[in-house]
Amino acid sequence: MKVHVDADVCGGFGTCVSKAPTVFELTDAGYAVVLLPDVPEELEAAVHEAVVLCPTQAISITPSDE
Repeated sequence: MKVHVDADVCGGFGTCVSKAPTVFELTDAGYAVVLLPDVPEELEAAVHEAVVLCPTQAISITPSDE
C-alpha cells in the first residue's frame, strides 16, 4: 500500500510518528512527512493505526497498484 500525508491538513500532533516511526517523521516545522511512501507489509498494521488515530485525518492510504 501507499501512504500520503496532506500537508495542508496535518496539525503536527505526531501520532503517526509514535505509531510508525520508520514511515513518518516530523519536519523542523513540526509537521508530518512520509519517509516510506510504499509501505512494507510488516508496517501496514502500524500505518493503519496511524490513519485511524490521526486527529486531523491528514493521512490517506491507497493500494500499491494505484
